[in-house]
Amino acid sequence: QVQLVESGGESVQAGGSLTLTCAASRDTFSSYSVAWFRQAPGKGREGVAVINSYGTSSYADSVEGRFTISRDNAKTRLYLQMNDLKLEDTAVYYCAARSGLGLLNSFVPRDYNYWGQGTQVTVSS
Repeated sequence: QVQLVESGGESVQAGGSLTLTCAASRDTFSSYSVAWFRQAPGKGREGVAVINSYGTSSYADSVEGRFTISRDNAKTRLYLQMNDLKLEDTAVYYCAARSGLGLLNSFVPRDYNYWGQGTQVTVSS
């Protein structure tokens, strides 16, 4: 089992940047596929970016070119660098993980076994 704790969410102005961090509890973190999801008020949980154990990343169309997902296996950390933030990026952002080497990237929430509690990102004009 792995525990995930997100941090870094805050209020920013449109066009600004923010980096989210997810701290994972397991030293086998490197064998997990990890992802960022988000959920805006009144909407379902949406996959934002995924990176598998081989370092292959995928992005939702809505964030492609603006967001970058990365991982530091030595520190058991997952990051999401968010640039050029837009009002529609406002949401609670969740870190998620599933065990498995070289998994195909998935944006389906039910594919992930472990979730953090979320961190709020608010983008204002």
